Amino acid sequence: MKIEAIIRGLIESIGLNPNDEYLKDTPRRVKKMWEILTSGYKMNIEELFSKSVCESKYDQMIVVRDIDFFSTCEHHLLPFYGKVHVGYLPDKKIIGLSKIPRLVEVFSRRLQVQERLTQQLAETLMDHLQPKGVGVIVEAQHLCMMMRGVEKVNSKIKTSVMLGAFKNDQKTRDEFLNLVNKNYEV
Repeated sequence: MKIEAIIRGLIESIGLNPNDEYLKDTPRRVKKMWEILTSGYKMNIEELFSKSVCESKYDQMIVVRDIDFFSTCEHHLLPFYGKVHVGYLPDKKIIGLSKIPRLVEVFSRRLQVQERLTQQLAETLMDHLQPKGVGVIVEAQHLCMMMRGVEKVNSKIKTSVMLGAFKNDQKTRDEFLNLVNKNYEV
């Protein structure tokens, strides 16, 4: 069944007229919205990495923090949103810095749970770059917690995945957490 027909049926099922002047274009708009919200399923991770990984002697931590994201909770089909912080310790390979936010888009533009999103980002970077370690922290607010259920508007969920040196070496982990938590003026 097409999304437009489903939305039209939803509008009718709550007692509204889908032909009302304010609702008549809603099924089309919702279809376009869902195409955007689920566009991550069509993005090619291999292509993202094939064009942006290069050899490098750089061996110090690289951190990209405060990457804004929006995703959709697969349990309630409501948005969750926040920031992602990613760090890695290169071992002969680096990736173009803009590709890390693009990778966040790949996985956040899917029906998702925050824990899986965090894991997918860390594992994908580890698999494709083969660094000495990867750290990912995701901070988010979930409309499913804010609008329904417990209705806790100010709650934030934090998840993290630490792999390689970020998991096994306390100094590396501390450096990453320190870089993520500092407020720098640029």
